Amino acid sequence: MPDAAAALEGAFLIPYGAVVWAAVMLGLVAVLLAWPVPIWLARAAWPMRAPVIALLVWQAVGLAGGLSMIGALALIGLAIAPQQPWLALVPAAVLLTYLLVHLAVTVVQVTRQRRRHLELLDMLTAPHPTRARTRVLDDAVPVAYCLPRGVGSVTVLSQGLLDRLDADELVAVIAHERAHVEQRHDLLLLAFRAWRSALPWFPIAALADSEVAALVEMLADDHARREVRDEVLARAILHVGASGVPGAEVDASGSSRGSDRFKRLVA
Repeated sequence: MPDAAAALEGAFLIPYGAVVWAAVMLGLVAVLLAWPVPIWLARAAWPMRAPVIALLVWQAVGLAGGLSMIGALALIGLAIAPQQPWLALVPAAVLLTYLLVHLAVTVVQVTRQRRRHLELLDMLTAPHPTRARTRVLDDAVPVAYCLPRGVGSVTVLSQGLLDRLDADELVAVIAHERAHVEQRHDLLLLAFRAWRSALPWFPIAALADSEVAALVEMLADDHARREVRDEVLARAILHVGASGVPGAEVDASGSSRGSDRFKRLVA
């Protein structure tokens, strides 16, 4: 080991012991950010009061966790094979490439799905008579959702929704969906969807995806609350959520945060 330590110190000007210690510390950070920290966040009550901060924390946890794991692998490789640094960095490079490829694949898949969805909407819906970039689906089930595509984003409302909601409730739903489009929540959700796709066997990836989706709904709720009273928004959410349609306005994330949306509106 002395020869290896000398080679490592000479090549990188970092003592061998420091490399090992850094690898252990980064590995510990990665473990903490991959398990206990996300669970604590999911169980905490404060995110419902500050969804913006909670979303920033989730992003920081995801980014720092990934970088910590990649860094730990790189340092472990250097500690094991200091005389072959490029070979030692292969595991870290493989993990980084794997995550980036999944992100790219997810972006392509989502883009294609939205393009096909928009083509279907052109055939199955009609333009709203007074609202720009809004399509009306001739269906009795109350449904509302947005299809984000930059300047080509559209909001879809069913005829059943228009018939069921009063004017204020409709304003609430449209304001909520407009927030998703204008604030580009789809980009935030895309990153966590890619993480979940890359690690389908890892329950924390699914937890993070659902928690972020629920927090995004709260963020859009806060935007709608600027235009209508809280009780109006709560009624609108109940009307749309009663449809039972996946993707409907009421929490479609599968997160336990769904009930938190109502708590913060009726408290």
